Amino acid sequence: MKAQSTSSGFSIHKSLALLAASLVCLGACAADVEFLTVEGTAKGLPFSPAVKAGGQLYVSGQIGTLPGTTKLVAGGMAEEAKQAIENVKTILVANGYSLRDVVKCTVMLADMNEWTAFNEVYTAAFTPPYPARSAIGANGLARGAKVELDCIAAK
Repeated sequence: MKAQSTSSGFSIHKSLALLAASLVCLGACAADVEFLTVEGTAKGLPFSPAVKAGGQLYVSGQIGTLPGTTKLVAGGMAEEAKQAIENVKTILVANGYSLRDVVKCTVMLADMNEWTAFNEVYTAAFTPPYPARSAIGANGLARGAKVELDCIAAK
């Protein structure tokens, strides 16, 4: 019996084999998931500061809060962005990663007009080659923050 081909040229059998391999990997990867807590991050929030899966570290969105609190730093976008990046860095370092290991960032800005101010801080913290990045204009961030940053790091 000849295998049917999809429009991309893959046979149904190859597609099913890839699906099965993906499911096996997903099961193996799920066994390696660690939900992490980090000293110096606020307690009692309904999320983990980071989750490690295989060689990847997923850092929850960080805003410019003072370490161990839910209080935003004063000073506007620049200061909040510096502190948000510092909060990401604290989580990374506590788990054996650094900003150089970051491969993807998602930036949420309460006001897209502050894009340039954020980028000035971001480019001082991250160096080329920069991580892949997405930016979203948000209508309200936690605690009235001006910026939130989540990252994925890999080794």
